[in-house]
Amino acid sequence: MFCDLLAVFLLYIIMDIAITTPALLFPAISVLFLAYSNRFLAIASRIREQHNLFNKTQSPVAKKQIDSLRLRIRFIVAMQVLGVVGIICCTITMGLIFYGLQYLGNITFVFSMIFIVLSLLASISELLLSTKALNIELEDMEAH
Repeated sequence: MFCDLLAVFLLYIIMDIAITTPALLFPAISVLFLAYSNRFLAIASRIREQHNLFNKTQSPVAKKQIDSLRLRIRFIVAMQVLGVVGIICCTITMGLIFYGLQYLGNITFVFSMIFIVLSLLASISELLLSTKALNIELEDMEAH
């Protein structure tokens, strides 16, 4: 498995990419950041709601939700940071290719893809946490 990944990685580095290849990611990343920002704003609103509820009721369900929201915020920050590093690597890739440093451009582009994939994996983790938080709410509703 590792040898296969290494072979693909080496083949990718040897491959020449055009300066427009990293540029193709800019529209996708802007949409991705819009989604990430919307998630962040929705969670910020939810945290304010849970804060008010917890202050009024000291509910253990609200406490569970607050813990879940704290972890989700961490994932969203990680998603955004990884995405930003990915787009910076894309920009550096374009500069390297422009200056004729194809090999370094290829390597930088691979790192860009890795950071963007890590950002998406963090997004999946946050989505799973979100589902868990909804289940806490549903269980509380069923208990009453």
